Amino acid sequence: MLLVWFYGVMVVGAVSRSVYQIATEFDRAPLAYSLSAVAGVVYGFITYTLIRGGERARRAAQVCCAAELAGVLIVGTWTLADPSAFPDATVWSDYGMGYVFIPVLLPLSALYWLRRNREVTR
Repeated sequence: MLLVWFYGVMVVGAVSRSVYQIATEFDRAPLAYSLSAVAGVVYGFITYTLIRGGERARRAAQVCCAAELAGVLIVGTWTLADPSAFPDATVWSDYGMGYVFIPVLLPLSALYWLRRNREVTR
């Protein structure tokens, strides 16, 4: 339940931030704001699959969490290697430092929980 709550909070944070930024200052940092919107959609789908439950939803959540983790690692590394590519931060910038590193810790926790949950139900 805690995992669902954290993902729900991240949905609200990422989506509201990206909608505001896209609506008011998209030309300033289109890549950063678009990536924040993508993060919000990914968080939303993961939240849905965790609530839905079932084996098929669990597998979908695993795939999305792995993609989320890859995104955090790629964008986090990119923002450190080439800060000029991101005039403004994304949800995944600096591995989620602006969100207390929750964006990098959340998929790791979710993947662990989903794997453990699968093993328990066998």
